[in-house]
Amino acid sequence: MKPCGLPLLSRISCLIFLSVVCSPALAGTLTLEAALAAAESAHPDLLMAEADRDSASADRDIASSSQDTRIDLEGILRSGRPTTGEPDFTSDNSVRLTARKTLYDFGRSSNAELAAKSELKAREADLTTTLDQRRLDIMARYFDVLLADMQYTVDNELMAVYYVNFDQGKDRLAQGQISSVELAELQSRYRDILEKRNASAQRQRITRAMLANAMNRPGVLPGDLEDPTLSGNQRVLPDYETLLPILLSNNPRLHAQQEMLAASQQRVEALRAENGPTLDAEVQAADYSRPATTRDNLSAGLILSWPLYQGNRSDSRVAREMARFNKLQAGTAKLKMDLTQALLETCLDITQLQSTARSAARGYTEYRDLQLERSRGLYELELKSNLGTSMVETSDAKLRARRNEYQLALGFAHLEALLGKPLSEVATNKGNLK
Repeated sequence: MKPCGLPLLSRISCLIFLSVVCSPALAGTLTLEAALAAAESAHPDLLMAEADRDSASADRDIASSSQDTRIDLEGILRSGRPTTGEPDFTSDNSVRLTARKTLYDFGRSSNAELAAKSELKAREADLTTTLDQRRLDIMARYFDVLLADMQYTVDNELMAVYYVNFDQGKDRLAQGQISSVELAELQSRYRDILEKRNASAQRQRITRAMLANAMNRPGVLPGDLEDPTLSGNQRVLPDYETLLPILLSNNPRLHAQQEMLAASQQRVEALRAENGPTLDAEVQAADYSRPATTRDNLSAGLILSWPLYQGNRSDSRVAREMARFNKLQAGTAKLKMDLTQALLETCLDITQLQSTARSAARGYTEYRDLQLERSRGLYELELKSNLGTSMVETSDAKLRARRNEYQLALGFAHLEALLGKPLSEVATNKGNLK
């Protein structure tokens, strides 16, 4: 049957064009490289990680300065009755300048300094993890926008097809070719897909807002996004056994956990040293308002201090730090299990996406292209009018193929974040994943 009114393809094209023109336009064009460059901007996640690192750096400086020379100036206004028998009170004022430096504290300050340095290394590793997570988040949000745009295109084309069917149904009802019930069914289908199309339009704005937040540009929604080529998706994936030792030696999260574990162990040693002695050197210059033969205007000496009894304070602090050490030790073991599992799953996902999923998506796209050509030929011969549906299915096939490539790119990015180094620095040895 020949379609009535305007040719079907022309009517669908007009509807799609009007829908696109009337949709809200957002200024600006963005590439994936430009989006990823925003990973180091002052995002709240990055600022918090930097604050933790700066705090650890300050703690290291405090610990390293514990044995610095200390100089105190002391002034005293005092009066008293001398023991020589004088009946009146006399002034006994003084001013003293004292310099003291700890020479040795039997490991107390050195272990505290080592603990602070280990914690600083942990915070620097956390900062690396935060940067990696920022890049992954931006990449994921970027791909979400592209997928939302493609999904809108598919739904918009399908909405145009259903609208034309409904519009033609009104003409056919007037000619007595269909019943009012059949027309109501066509109208219902059109409204359902219109609702889906409008939801896709909302998803376009939502994903753009999420990308803007990930790039630390809240409220500045990007417009057109360039679809990246993703040439890195063709890389050969090394086998799991090759990647596992690299992960265990380079993963920044594991580094951070191990440094925190070392810091806790060093704090335990520092606390245990609290029961040991300290040896200080002291030099003092003084001047007194009342001279006496037992006073020195200049003196120097060594001071050995040894705490003989501190109650339960020292043991309690050691016990608390030991509990923290045990918790960190368990957390390190758990993190290793989680990371090795994540590595295995990521490798398997990449393998699946590179082989089966990509092949299936390519085959489906080729099939839809052939079906579209067939539908176009039948339409031109006026044998069938399903050209619009074939166009939608072709767009949906392309969406499926691009989604697969985006997931693959994210998989490789996640893998490199787990390894703590680019995949190009890993010797490839393709094998079976176990």
